[in-house]
Amino acid sequence: MTTVDQPVDVLLSDGSTVGLRPIRPQDAPEIVAMHGRFSERTRYLRYFSPYPRIPERDLHRFVTVDHRDREAFVVLAGDRIVAVGRYERLGPAAPEAEVAFVVEDAYQGRGIGSVLLEHLADAARRAGIGHFVAEVLPTNGAMLRVFADFGYQVQRQFADGVVHLTFPIAPTEATLAVQRGREHRTEARSIARLLAPRGVAVYGASATGQGVGAALLGHLRDGGYPGAVVPVHPGARTVAGLPAYPSAADAGVAVDLAVVAVPPDAAAAVVADAAAAGAHGLVVISAGFAEAGPAGAAAQRSLVRAAHAAGMRVVGPNCLGVANTDERVRLNATLAPVLPAPGRVGFFSQSGAFGVALLAEARRRGLGLSSFVSAGNRADVSGNDLLQYWQDDPGTDVILLYLETFGNPRKFARLARRIGRAKPVVALASLARPAGPALDEAAVSALFAQSGVIRVDTVAELLDVGVLLAHQPLPAGDRVAVVGNSSALTGLAAAACVGQGLTVADGYPRDVGPHAGVAEFTAALARAAADDRVDALVAVFAPPLPGQLTVEEADVTAALPATLAAGKPTVVTFLAGRVPAGLPAYPSVEEAVRALGRVGRYAGWLRRDPGTVPELTGVDRAAGRAALRGDTADPVALLAAYGVEVVGSAPAGSVDEALAAADRCGWPVALKAAAPGLRHRLDLGAVRLDLADPVALRRAYADLAAGFGAQVLVQPMVPPGVACVVELREDPAFGPVVGFGLGGVATELLGDRAWRAVPLTDRDAAELVDEPRASPLLRGHRGAAPVDRAALADLLLRVGRLADEQPRVRALTLNPVLARPDGISVLHAAVGVGTAGARPDTGPRRL
Repeated sequence: MTTVDQPVDVLLSDGSTVGLRPIRPQDAPEIVAMHGRFSERTRYLRYFSPYPRIPERDLHRFVTVDHRDREAFVVLAGDRIVAVGRYERLGPAAPEAEVAFVVEDAYQGRGIGSVLLEHLADAARRAGIGHFVAEVLPTNGAMLRVFADFGYQVQRQFADGVVHLTFPIAPTEATLAVQRGREHRTEARSIARLLAPRGVAVYGASATGQGVGAALLGHLRDGGYPGAVVPVHPGARTVAGLPAYPSAADAGVAVDLAVVAVPPDAAAAVVADAAAAGAHGLVVISAGFAEAGPAGAAAQRSLVRAAHAAGMRVVGPNCLGVANTDERVRLNATLAPVLPAPGRVGFFSQSGAFGVALLAEARRRGLGLSSFVSAGNRADVSGNDLLQYWQDDPGTDVILLYLETFGNPRKFARLARRIGRAKPVVALASLARPAGPALDEAAVSALFAQSGVIRVDTVAELLDVGVLLAHQPLPAGDRVAVVGNSSALTGLAAAACVGQGLTVADGYPRDVGPHAGVAEFTAALARAAADDRVDALVAVFAPPLPGQLTVEEADVTAALPATLAAGKPTVVTFLAGRVPAGLPAYPSVEEAVRALGRVGRYAGWLRRDPGTVPELTGVDRAAGRAALRGDTADPVALLAAYGVEVVGSAPAGSVDEALAAADRCGWPVALKAAAPGLRHRLDLGAVRLDLADPVALRRAYADLAAGFGAQVLVQPMVPPGVACVVELREDPAFGPVVGFGLGGVATELLGDRAWRAVPLTDRDAAELVDEPRASPLLRGHRGAAPVDRAALADLLLRVGRLADEQPRVRALTLNPVLARPDGISVLHAAVGVGTAGARPDTGPRRL
């Protein structure tokens, strides 16, 4: 949400940044100044007349709005207003408003109009406005395209020389696709400008050649970067053999990137100098910002605000730097003296120190990189920005991420789902979890897997999987052939395959024996590669005993490339011989198979239909909102608004009240202890079922009152079924997540829950039902009739929709849900309400 107190920064179509906030009365002088910079054509297209100056009465009305019936947003480049957009409701409580905006000539054609329309539509919807109307001159093609290209269903009429437009502003799949497409292009372009600069200015390089700045300058110079390298120094004429200048602009060359290694208190002057030189972004290596405490955090916020106001993005602070190995760029703006060889792997590391070690290890393993970014404190540029860039980067086929914090996980999951369909994403995510009720590691891994992300646990695994993806095709299935010359090694490999969920193909493992020569071993591999029953290979080779192989036969790996031409992924553990380039080699069979298993699960995710977010009948978002009253909620009304019926229950505080409630419900009834933790605890005797008459109810009530208190719930009996539990939780890292499991103390004790992040697709819902270990009970275990799993999936979709549309619902538990062959019954619902949870991946675009 954009408010007067919380302006936002947004990206334009060229990757530059501007600010956006509601208009204020004190903006009047800047509005007049902007109007004075308009061309005559711009004035005429906006006001339908020459309108050379703004009368005082109009000016007062322009800058004075109530932020409900009348709203206006201004766009700022630095302190200068360069555009304004507004809507005005067409009468008291009218559902329609007229919208208009105007952009200064120098900023036209950069996507400002579409950004303003997004934010105006969002504000209008929150004010109860459902439609915009606009009047546009036929010659104003740019404005007509803004409305036409947005995905709205626009109705046009031409009258009196003006085009009259009317369109609903409720978000749709079409408008969301347009918005996210623009988000992708703007974020990708903002990163592209950082990774392929025409010139680089270096701040903080000492003339003595000592320190971080000097190291950065040397790496840039020695790495073969073909563009201009400009040391900025207040006094020296040369630094590291290069001409130095007191200001980057003094160099007289195009400078797109500023690399900063100065103390935090000097950062503001650097931002101003880099902006004056026309830089597009800053890479801030310096420490002493947010990681150093509150004062550093304030300095970091000030740095980012100043950079965004100047149209620049920020990598860091406290980062290792950025690199691009493209032969045309050869950019090494990092603290690593030598980069890995050029390759097709994009690598993002949040940690600077960790990134140095990772680059060194990637170089040792021969894992070639396309580009590298270390985000440090991640004050601005994040892993999500790099995902947007790498999606379309023709030089990148595989993406490796090291993440210490999740940032905007909802957006990460959305991007990964899309990008993972074309390029694998491998993530080493920190095990540290935010404060508050959080999911366990199994649930976190499941949420990553839902998005197609290959999650690994160690640095070694990150590179193990990266090497495999970089050099080998994806497996077509999970059938693995194990071939080796050691029964011990092939046995270990076969056992490891089972542990990774892979299937050892029929006829394997195949042990050629320790006496086998090159021809026999490679022939066995070739037969396995050509076997139609095999999707991937594990090759293991132990050193021969002295005298078993001749010298000529000792290098068995030399014959491997010719034998593995079938295009099936192969991992090798060779304890003797050289492994040829292109074959992922691992020191142990367990590591080899683990990497293959992770890649195999990703390939399986690719083969599965991703599903869609289906349209649901019987959903009334407004009724759901009305069921949330203050800090409380009416669970029955809330769920009814999303098409979920909860079996009614009546509270009772005495046996006479219980009898009266049973008469109203209809016999037979169930009697439950009213305390929240006891309502489903058959095992504790807190629930009594099938009470068919007053005598049975009196006896049951006496027992419950003695053991659990006088307050009870009376509920009509429903047909029996398998007890299930549905949960909605606001996870501190992933946002709203939906969980499903079977009821009972044992499953609760074992944490047998499956989890998926919102929004749910039909595929997600079906997988939730089938994933718990106890799910065979739903499919007809030991002769029981299978339950209606489609009804359970529909329930999960509706709970997911509720979570998506009602951010004030922070927790929801349906327990028990009885599943039967003919449907389901929800017997109890509990709702937790709070302030609206942060949903950073919803609403109009903003940084």
